Amino acid sequence: MSDSARIVIIGGGVGGASVAYHLTQLGERDVVLLERDELTSGSTFHSAGLVGQLRADPTLTRMNQYSVELYRTLDAGWTECGGIKLASTSERMEEIRRQIGWARTFGLPLTEISVAEAVELFPLMDPEGVVGAAYLPTDGQIDPSQLCYALAARAREGGATIRTGVRVLGVGVENGRVTGVRTDQGDIACEIVVNCGGMFAAEIGRMAGVRVPIVPMSHQYVVSDAFHDHTGLPTLRDPDLLVYYRQEVQGLVMGGYERTCAPWTAGHDAYDAVPADFNGRLLPEDWPRFEEISDNSRIRVPAMSDVGIRKLINGPEAFTPDNEFCLGETEVAGFFVAAGFCAHGIAGAGGIGKVMAEWIVEGEPSMDLWHMDVRRFGRHYRSPSYTLKRAVENYETYYDIRYPGHERTAGRPLRVSPAYSWHAAHGAVFGEKSGWERVNYYAANQSGEGERPRGWAGREWSSATAAEHRATRTAAGLFDESSFAKIEVAGPDAAELLEWVCDNRVARDVGAVTYTQALNRRGGIECDFTVTRRGEEEFLVVTGTAFGSHDLGWLRKQAAHTGSKARIADVTGQYACFALWGPRAADVMRGLTPDPMDFPFMSSREITVGDVPVLALRVTFVGEHGWELYCSSEYGLGLWQTLWRAGEPYGLVAGGYRAIDSLRLEKGYRVWGADLGPETTPYEAGLGFCVKPDKEFLGRDALDPAPERRLRCVTLSDPRAVALGNEPVRVDGRVVSRVTSGGYGYTARASIAYAYLEAQPGTEAEIEVEGAWVPGTVVKTPLVP
Repeated sequence: MSDSARIVIIGGGVGGASVAYHLTQLGERDVVLLERDELTSGSTFHSAGLVGQLRADPTLTRMNQYSVELYRTLDAGWTECGGIKLASTSERMEEIRRQIGWARTFGLPLTEISVAEAVELFPLMDPEGVVGAAYLPTDGQIDPSQLCYALAARAREGGATIRTGVRVLGVGVENGRVTGVRTDQGDIACEIVVNCGGMFAAEIGRMAGVRVPIVPMSHQYVVSDAFHDHTGLPTLRDPDLLVYYRQEVQGLVMGGYERTCAPWTAGHDAYDAVPADFNGRLLPEDWPRFEEISDNSRIRVPAMSDVGIRKLINGPEAFTPDNEFCLGETEVAGFFVAAGFCAHGIAGAGGIGKVMAEWIVEGEPSMDLWHMDVRRFGRHYRSPSYTLKRAVENYETYYDIRYPGHERTAGRPLRVSPAYSWHAAHGAVFGEKSGWERVNYYAANQSGEGERPRGWAGREWSSATAAEHRATRTAAGLFDESSFAKIEVAGPDAAELLEWVCDNRVARDVGAVTYTQALNRRGGIECDFTVTRRGEEEFLVVTGTAFGSHDLGWLRKQAAHTGSKARIADVTGQYACFALWGPRAADVMRGLTPDPMDFPFMSSREITVGDVPVLALRVTFVGEHGWELYCSSEYGLGLWQTLWRAGEPYGLVAGGYRAIDSLRLEKGYRVWGADLGPETTPYEAGLGFCVKPDKEFLGRDALDPAPERRLRCVTLSDPRAVALGNEPVRVDGRVVSRVTSGGYGYTARASIAYAYLEAQPGTEAEIEVEGAWVPGTVVKTPLVP
């Protein structure tokens, strides 16, 4: 065995084989794939083999579409039989119609079909209780083992080396970078290691000091005896009954996601340590746990009551806490992960291999993979206990309808603001993001139902949002933003590093606050944050709650690339942050501080508020006068109470994040992860004012200051029809884009949506909201003064 390679892939399942193949497609030849046993002997060999393309995440849908294109070219048993999704409730039918709209934006031929048409396509089903269905003719099924071997064969043809029967015992790391792997057959020095270990990925990650938050879950399905003579049956899913089916010769494969799941190796007194000899094996049959799925299967396919069962497959599948893949480079340079496929890795394997290979070779992915980036998991996911709670909840609600505003409950509360007890005592309704408890709204502010949107947008709606919104526009609103991620960049190299990373000029006078983006080499927006210069060698970066680990990782990566010695630290928990905004905000502050508050917009000042030392930033995310007030966390509750008491005479209202979102929509403020991302540039996003082309910065040379498409605001003619994201946008009868974000503006009294369009203000457009095309108009922002 060679003692060196440029790239070592650990794991010979369908993920590892796909990564190896796609690396060779990009010209990499010095690639070695190591498998502890035989190819497919992890989870691949027992996968059910369904391939569905449409997902809630646009990037994953594109990846799955690519998978299908690839599978058509392989000799791997691909069957393009189509796929049916049934609705057994009216609520599920609403979901399906929304998904049909999403599919239009990808060119996927997903169509609504009648119950009779569903029976014609899948004659074994009983239509009783079915209210509708959707059919995608390009979905299908494939033999997982054949797929893996076909990809491995292509990888070998491209020059990759595949070694089976080689067990990895360790991963070398020096100075924060991978140096090689240690195996039972010798060491291999390398530049890059790709952890494609499936259920073993967490164990492999620990070898490099990296946490990969996955939990191997017991997943079961049955293979029936032959009992029918149909050919070409489509795959069938009935999520209301928690079951799926696909044809297996003249029988069926049937499985599902039960409400009482069974983590395999993780528990209250154990974590994800897979037995060393678990190769090519299954778990013992667990018929009592499968009973719920078995009973439901007979409701939809009555023949399942009488058919013989050839075998019950019980195999471990690696699940993540949020049912999204774990992809990308970790905090250890050169150590990549492609794992946690959550039982839909067969559908995604082609796309996974493609994006991973691009990421490894080019240094960054070609798509917006934030929802799958392993860096999205904060430090709290280093806890196996917390990871287990979230993964179990995710598995047991796999087929649940995810309404907008839906909140998960497992592992809560975990991270709380210093003012958490005050919020709870005053009727706060909390949401959760990145482990933080955050106020969505206060139930005490509710009044009336007259503005409730129709359909999905109205499911988790509260009139409190309207009250908090209007109070901020007319008097003052107080918001707890302590969850915002805060990153300190300090040292002699700090200014130079940030000037290279940011498109705006941030190394300005001490006290200056700069809104900026950090770009990738293609000019796409990797980060969107503010930078406050606190001293000659000290800067404070403030970014969104969910993006702290991402932005911290990006800054550290650029520091490593440039050789910068700047100190970069996550200081989120050290500071509370409260935002006071509105036309009466200055009145609230007047009696609380002896310090002058007349410093200009986008600047900061050290002041006192009551008894508390505070860093005041003159910034806004709602378009109203005011400040973000930062203090050391131990002062947080006192500062909040001081502001509240001072503000009551002026009509101050405590508000939540749903009001902030409505307020920012009216003003045209963008959100990273929705309106902005690695595939959009500042000029496309309408943020060209941030770009300083007269200085050097990462991504500058890729920017086009006059792009064809731009982020545009569309107001709908029907204010009760509210778009939420991913809905198709039509101009001149042609679908041209999808909604990035949307909602209702309570001051503008308008349904507002944003989309990237090649259209000018005044252009007529349509947005499909829950199956109906709603007329709208492209308008200028802000919508209110």
